[in-house]
This record gives sequence, structure tokens and C-alpha cells, in this order.
Amino acid sequence: MYVGAMTFDLLLGDVRSLKEKRSVVRPIVAELQRKYAVSAAETGQQDLYRRTELGLAVVSGDAGHLTDVLDRCERLVAGHPEVELLSVRRRIHGDDD
Repeated sequence: MYVGAMTFDLLLGDVRSLKEKRSVVRPIVAELQRKYAVSAAETGQQDLYRRTELGLAVVSGDAGHLTDVLDRCERLVAGHPEVELLSVRRRIHGDDD
């Protein structure tokens, strides 16, 4: 069994309120969950308008599949024009850890 986790540090575009922030962040989280069956949520910087941290986790029996899913999730988040991807942290844990 392999467990992968990613954290995205994002800068949001023209956002002036927490309500506007939610309208940008929620669709990204929902798309990650729907397309890739990962667990995803806003995990940090909830009180700032233009910054957010998204976290996701996925479990797989195959390390190659896990890496593929994490790569696809990273491309999906980076491809959203309303956010700028500042950094990504990736961790993979296997049976031998």
C-alpha cells in the first residue's frame, strides 16, 4: 500500500473577499475529488483573501499509479488560470517506511 500527499501553495487572482475566495477554491477542490477520487480540502491560510493552501491525499496499491495520479492533480491545479501555483510539496509513503 502506498499513500501520497500533496500540498499546494496558491496565489489567487483578483479576489477581494473570503466569499470570492471560496468561489475560486471550491470548484478546484471539487474537480480534484471528482476526476481523480482523491481526498482534497483547503488546509491552510483560510483567513487570507488572496492566498490559500490546498491539501490532497490518495491511497493506491501501486506506486506507479500513485505517482501518475499526483502528477495529474498537479497539472490540473497549475492549469487553472485564476490561480498561480507558488509551490508544491509531495510526500509518498510506502510499506517499507
